[in-house]
Amino acid sequence: MKIVVDENIPFAVEAFSRLGDVVSVKGRAITRDLIRNADALIVRSVTHVNAALLNGTKVRFVATATIGFDHVDVEYLRARKIGFSSAPGSNANSVAEYVMAALLVLARRQGFRLEGKTIGVVGVGNVGSRVVCKAGALGMKVLQNDPPLQRQTREARFLPLDALLDAADVLTFHVPLTRRGPDATHHVIDERLMARLKPGAVLLNTSRGAVADSPALLEAAASRRLGGLVLDVFENEPRISPALVERSDVATPHIAGYSFDGKVNGTAMVYRAACEFFDRTIEWDPDLVMPEPPHPILTARTDCDEEDALRDLVLTIYNIEADDRDLRQIRDLPPAEQAPHFDHLRKTYPVRREFQNTVVAAPGVSESLRAKITGLGFRM
Repeated sequence: MKIVVDENIPFAVEAFSRLGDVVSVKGRAITRDLIRNADALIVRSVTHVNAALLNGTKVRFVATATIGFDHVDVEYLRARKIGFSSAPGSNANSVAEYVMAALLVLARRQGFRLEGKTIGVVGVGNVGSRVVCKAGALGMKVLQNDPPLQRQTREARFLPLDALLDAADVLTFHVPLTRRGPDATHHVIDERLMARLKPGAVLLNTSRGAVADSPALLEAAASRRLGGLVLDVFENEPRISPALVERSDVATPHIAGYSFDGKVNGTAMVYRAACEFFDRTIEWDPDLVMPEPPHPILTARTDCDEEDALRDLVLTIYNIEADDRDLRQIRDLPPAEQAPHFDHLRKTYPVRREFQNTVVAAPGVSESLRAKITGLGFRM
């Protein structure tokens, strides 16, 4: 059996070599000729899987080691009876931690406290539900919007989007990219939405770049209608807008979900799906390859405000400002070097462990701070 994998999927060779011969290549270099005799194709979001890629190949199984799959023509796979799997929820905690880190950084820079602020969460699936919990643990008032879930559950906690626009100090998007139907999300962040936002609101997009209309985002940021803009995703990646990076308060190269834990989870999920599809025994154990946490024990500060203590813990484990600085270098590069820089940052992304790997010693801290520390996911 021949299996082609994106080289940026950690431990893909180690896992899938248990099933056959593995060819590991750059995701953007995957072509029809390369996979013509492959039985399985394992990708990430940079590879568009459709008829143009698969027609005339032997591929029987496709998987993406990502939670989203708008880059895969699932209907085509279904029509061709090609097996398919994604990795829902694999990096959801990573994205939620990114959102908390970004908000803590903005709060410090702009001199406000998160506790007592209202956050609107658009999309309350694997990622959004974790953002809801962590934001609530920080003392934020949480408003939720998810039309499909509202129709399914009839729960009163789901509000119309306009209600969030009127009230939210922070608005964060965690939706799939869809272009059709009543809940289409393509360019849902548009000029109208930003005109309706509460003045001075902070906007975050960590879902997909095309969820936002880039010119509208740029205009809103330039006009200072927004109180802050955090972008991890951009339209036309890797050929992103340097002007939009410049206008963002925090801008990163589509790495919100790039915790080491999340990426290995994604590998494990699609490996198990491939084993099931090809009726093979699961032999690779991801627990055996996880490195020791880089900061197994931290001590919570007691000489400062609770939010400052939390910020200190979070930025010790995940320095989001370093990711922001790295992407901002794109402004000084010639146009021909900008897209390769974006891809290089993703390919060479350092190991980032999730908060759950860190034990926090907190002698003498208040019960309130203790609850916030564990609510973010740290162990005590």
